Amino acid sequence: MRIGFKSLLMGVAALATLVGSAPVSAQSVAEFYKGKTIDLWVGYSPGGGYDIYARTIARHMGRHIPGNPDMVVKNRPGAGSLLLMNEVYNTLPKDGLAIATVGRGIPQAGLLGNDQAKFDPAKFTWIGSANNEVSICVAWHTSGVTKVEDLFTKGLIVGGTGPDADTDAFPKVMNNLLGTKLRLITGYPGGNDVLLAMERGEVNGRCGYSWSSATVAKADWLKEKKMIVLAQMSTAKHADIPEIPLITDLAKDQKTKDALNFIFSRQAWGRPYVAPPGVPADRAKALQDGFMAMFKDPKFIEDANKQGDLEINPVSGPEIAKLIADSANAPKEVIAMAKDALEREDKTEIKTIEAPKKGEKK
Repeated sequence: MRIGFKSLLMGVAALATLVGSAPVSAQSVAEFYKGKTIDLWVGYSPGGGYDIYARTIARHMGRHIPGNPDMVVKNRPGAGSLLLMNEVYNTLPKDGLAIATVGRGIPQAGLLGNDQAKFDPAKFTWIGSANNEVSICVAWHTSGVTKVEDLFTKGLIVGGTGPDADTDAFPKVMNNLLGTKLRLITGYPGGNDVLLAMERGEVNGRCGYSWSSATVAKADWLKEKKMIVLAQMSTAKHADIPEIPLITDLAKDQKTKDALNFIFSRQAWGRPYVAPPGVPADRAKALQDGFMAMFKDPKFIEDANKQGDLEINPVSGPEIAKLIADSANAPKEVIAMAKDALEREDKTEIKTIEAPKKGEKK
């Protein structure tokens, strides 16, 4: 069968059109990340626990992501890291070049009634956490408070960083559900600033201080008893301090204990790392896998150990997503009781530190 020249030309043109319209092969994860830099945002000021973990992770995580991108830490303090969480959800790039670490209580902020939480926690790209956590309530050695029972009689002035941070939420919950007499000075840029305030005598303690941070950043305070540990705040005790009472054990009834356990469930996802919604699936998986692989890296382990045995007990991104979903599906009456404990007026907050204006030093 003979094909006419005109028909042949038409066939070639059709083939060219088909080839031209075919999609170009997708860029691989390695190709995308090669030569790039990932911004790692920290929702607190430099020097605190979240910042220490972030800077350690930034030194090593890039080696475990295809393309080996660099990683740079940037601090964005404000409202106990709620400011940063809103930016992650609404304004930071969704291409996999921006991740953040925020306060563990922030994912529950909207669920517990904070209308400033402009995000849906179920839609984030959860990367993982270096550890789960146990928080502690501590008193400065000159405060006159030496045991947890003193919080019900003498009371304690404590420092905080923002409404949804542990430092602010935990004292309010303890007052409303247990009857302690804690008073709060809030608005410090980060936990390290609260510790400096303790030294200066502006506050006498902190209720919402990660044990893993205390043992690294303030091991000398613990050893010299400048800082007295009064109670543990989590759903279970830390193995290092079994003699310190668990705050949930002070609940007078099961309903109160259930509400406390709901609030302290945030400890399970420790210091969460999160990326915006909509990160391409292959890049999201590369970030999640690289994060978990890093913890087996001898160089990372050596670095963590040099900093005073930085506590490492990693939680994967998918695990965090499930934990947060489970939290949202808790019994309505438990959530309502927890929400009431956080919202009810109890005169906890006696002062708010104002953030410095642009150009001013704090």
